[in-house]
Amino acid sequence: MQQPIEQSASAPLAKAPEKMSWFRRSMTFRAVVVAVLVLLLLIPLAMVESLVREREWRKEEAVQEVGSTWGGSQTITGPVISVPYAATVRVDLGDGKSEMRNVTQYAHFLPEKLDFTGQLDPEKRHRGIYDVVVYKGHLRIQAEFPAMKALSPVTTATLRWKEATLCLGISDLRSIKQQVEAQWNGTKLAFEPGLPSDDLMASGISVPLPLDSGSLARPFNLDFVLDLNGSNSFRMVPMGRTTTATISSAWPDPSFQGAFLPDKSDVTKTGFTAHWRVLHLNRPYPQQFSGSRNSQLEESAFGPDLILPMDEYQKSNRAAKYGVMLIVLVFLVFFFVEVLQKLRIHPIQYLLVGFALCIFYTLLIALSEHIGFSAAYITSAVAVIGLVVFYARSVFRQVKATQLLGLVMLLVFGFMFTVINQEDYALLIGSIGLFIVLAIVMAVSRKIDWERAGE
Repeated sequence: MQQPIEQSASAPLAKAPEKMSWFRRSMTFRAVVVAVLVLLLLIPLAMVESLVREREWRKEEAVQEVGSTWGGSQTITGPVISVPYAATVRVDLGDGKSEMRNVTQYAHFLPEKLDFTGQLDPEKRHRGIYDVVVYKGHLRIQAEFPAMKALSPVTTATLRWKEATLCLGISDLRSIKQQVEAQWNGTKLAFEPGLPSDDLMASGISVPLPLDSGSLARPFNLDFVLDLNGSNSFRMVPMGRTTTATISSAWPDPSFQGAFLPDKSDVTKTGFTAHWRVLHLNRPYPQQFSGSRNSQLEESAFGPDLILPMDEYQKSNRAAKYGVMLIVLVFLVFFFVEVLQKLRIHPIQYLLVGFALCIFYTLLIALSEHIGFSAAYITSAVAVIGLVVFYARSVFRQVKATQLLGLVMLLVFGFMFTVINQEDYALLIGSIGLFIVLAIVMAVSRKIDWERAGE
């Protein structure tokens, strides 16, 4: 009676090794394990993208540090004539109470014609390992103001013409390199820092411009030169009824930004020249007005940015987006070799290969900061391909399988490099490349008997 009891007790013990043996032989289970490993490797890939963003922030800090001492992005607003007048407004005192008060407001008169002619002389400055583009700007501004006798936006009698001010907005006053003096109908005017109001711009220079009844009946001509430093971008606000601008520079990589693109531009390897023509009908504010228009003026600004063409961080970030594809394709080679050659590759071996592929990105980021992206990419790719192929040689124990892996990795890294350096056709090339890869995988896998592959 004891023997049947012993047999029934040992039956579950016999099933456990049998189940473990099925797990080891099952291609489905091993494929699921490989897929899980790919998902786990998304964590270090996310950390790589975070590292790229952190290095980009450091570069931005370097740009801001250089801009704080050399000169930041410049926006030129004006010139404009501002005239004070007395107004009575209701002031809210809180708790539902209010009272009428006499305040000083400003009427603003914009030029009939405004012309900017400028030259931006670029330089590269270095802060640590980072490059920052700065420029020395030489700008000539010419403006024509109409006779303003009949142009008042408020009652003419209230305007205090003798307290009129000629204003010019400059976003960063620290970068002005010499005294700004203007020729106003043959009279020399010397600008001083500060503005009578913040209706139009936050910072700038101005000069008193007393006007009498005689001067109001005739037009004015203004002509002056502005020398200032700046970094990255240069903007102009179209304050004239007709605003024209011609900006040239020896920098070969401009990016035209703002509310208006140039009517014509000539960009070569030795620099660029761009021309704009903007009418008052193209902007949301009139020629004469009172009150604040800050946001409208900012939104209508236009001009060039002096950019570094797709820097190493942009390219590294694009490379990291292909990290999943790189890992999947290399794992597919390992998996197909495992199936076709009836090998047993441990998950830890997959993980080691996956970590080596992730290390490629940290090498790429670190080296590109010193030797440039292309050289860093080739160096990192050769190092990682050599490491993975060396390791796979001991795993596969077959020369042909190892050579196949090396060839696939060379093709994948070459494909990634081509896509990263293509700005306009990256999506097209990437889609075609992925389609070809999928077709090859399907062609190889269709001959595999998945039901008996693990036997």
